[in-house]
Amino acid sequence: MTIRAAIVDDEPLARERIRALLAGHADVEVAGECGDGFAAVAALDGLRPDAVFLDVQMPGLDGFEVLGAAEHVPAVVFVTAYDEHALRAFDAHAVDYLLKPIDPRRFEVALARLRERLGRGAEAAADLRALAADLARYRGWSTRLAVRVDRRIDLVPVADIDWIEAAGNYVCLHIGGPGGAQHIMRETLKSLEGRLDPACFARIHRSAIVNLDRVAHLEPIEHGEYLVTLRDGRTLYATRSFSRRLRGLLR
Repeated sequence: MTIRAAIVDDEPLARERIRALLAGHADVEVAGECGDGFAAVAALDGLRPDAVFLDVQMPGLDGFEVLGAAEHVPAVVFVTAYDEHALRAFDAHAVDYLLKPIDPRRFEVALARLRERLGRGAEAAADLRALAADLARYRGWSTRLAVRVDRRIDLVPVADIDWIEAAGNYVCLHIGGPGGAQHIMRETLKSLEGRLDPACFARIHRSAIVNLDRVAHLEPIEHGEYLVTLRDGRTLYATRSFSRRLRGLLR
């Protein structure tokens, strides 16, 4: 079996390093390489490689935004400069990673794991969106979200979002009031919640998150539940289990 691998890193020397380490393995073919996240999305969807060596921290789109925007997500080996504390999140989610500068022996371990996973025909063992949420404490809360609009990728500032609605394994971002834009993202509400600053966004229902800056007032109804009215007049429902935290955040 020949593994078709893509290399994504904004540092030319880092791409060269991975390419050189792969050169000694006849069963791995470099299908392509990219220096930025937007090109990476196009490459993953166009080339459809078996695996990608993916830098986490890049300008434009970071590694997690690339995976969220791409339609084809192969097996992933993350390449990162995170410290040892953040790397525990990668271990906890059973994701292979390489720490910069890349150690050749550690590279061989990651490659062996990659071969084993692909040999079993298994997909990535971890929920990559859940991993991104866990890393939010190290990366900082998301300030934008990458969404697909036709054939392009738009970066939506989270501050522009009024509220977020769950739609199965997708979410709908509501922007600019009832007549405003709506964007669909391939992510669960739970994992997206983990990437948003809890001082700015609050879960009010199992299927809704609101931007606290858009809340005009709360109206108690019964059993500790509330109607939440946004500045544009839209009314949402806050269940009892989420209302206590919502009241505390709005004091």
